[in-house]
Amino acid sequence: MNHEIYIRRTLELAQRGGVAVSPNPLVGCCIVHENRIIGEGWHQRYGEAHAEVNAVASVQPKDRHLIEKSTLYVSLEPCCYYGLTPPCTDLIMRHLIPQVVICNLDPNPRIAGEGVKRLRAQGVDVHTGILAQEGAWLNRRFFVMHKKKRPYIILKFAQSADGFISKKGEQTWISGKAAKRLTHKWRSEEDAILIGTNTAEVDNPQLTNRLWAGEEQPIRMVLDRTTRLSSKLNVFKDDATTWIFFDPKISTDYYALMNHLDGKRDRMFIVNEIDSSKNMLHQVLDNCYKSKLKSIIVEGGAQLLQSFISENLWDEARIFTANHNLSEGVVAPKISGEIVQQINIENDQLTVLTRQLKQPLL
Repeated sequence: MNHEIYIRRTLELAQRGGVAVSPNPLVGCCIVHENRIIGEGWHQRYGEAHAEVNAVASVQPKDRHLIEKSTLYVSLEPCCYYGLTPPCTDLIMRHLIPQVVICNLDPNPRIAGEGVKRLRAQGVDVHTGILAQEGAWLNRRFFVMHKKKRPYIILKFAQSADGFISKKGEQTWISGKAAKRLTHKWRSEEDAILIGTNTAEVDNPQLTNRLWAGEEQPIRMVLDRTTRLSSKLNVFKDDATTWIFFDPKISTDYYALMNHLDGKRDRMFIVNEIDSSKNMLHQVLDNCYKSKLKSIIVEGGAQLLQSFISENLWDEARIFTANHNLSEGVVAPKISGEIVQQINIENDQLTVLTRQLKQPLL
């Protein structure tokens, strides 16, 4: 039996979970009997049934007697402990499934090979590492979160052909409408977006994915150490949750901020204190990790983006380069990495860089 065919199918199924499964991984599963898929499923939402459960449940009554003669394919190692749902290893053993084929082992220290050990101890024939690179790319956010104890970091910006990110002190549109719509699609796929104070003031962005279908909105994060931002800015609207990072020791208007958020705290606005005398980026990322956020897009400005680059705190960069010049303005960040994708989006060129993973975007 060609294991790659069915593991590839599990990866296709897994993608359907999208951001709704966060902070859990994307997982797909199919059950195969004599080269025929008799059941398949994927993890659809955090806290709900896992992919293996949905795959078993999808098997038609006329085929259920075949489960104990089938192979279960799954994109990530089955869980082996009681969390929000029972262990999937118990499900597999209860249905007497004789063979399990796995793409990746789970980096979660509560599993990390223990699921495989438990299955093998019960006589299940287990194969691992099938299309492992493709699986690692699909779940790169989940892998980074567990291995590096921080969210997966995507840097995104647009630059003119002559290397400027904006004109000084004014809102500057560089990329076109198609690039903007694609950016909204990206936002719908990640947990949070981060910007600095200047970007919030000058560009007054909404930081939503309103141009792309989907109910989930990413968390808006703003670094505003002195709480100087006006409450009339778009990031303070109720159309998405906003996190504000500020330093109470240097805040110039702390009480005004508290009054503005009165009645909305713990609902649409969350205030996070940071210490400006220490590494602020690490504090932001630690906060994200503790809140189980798997991914974050950094959308500006130039100084904030360059800080992430200088600290080597990034995993992927998505850069739009326009076909026109600005001649002057704010210089775009300087970054280098492995080019995994370079395509034209209308009149803009999109370049995607990574620091470690080589697999192209799916």
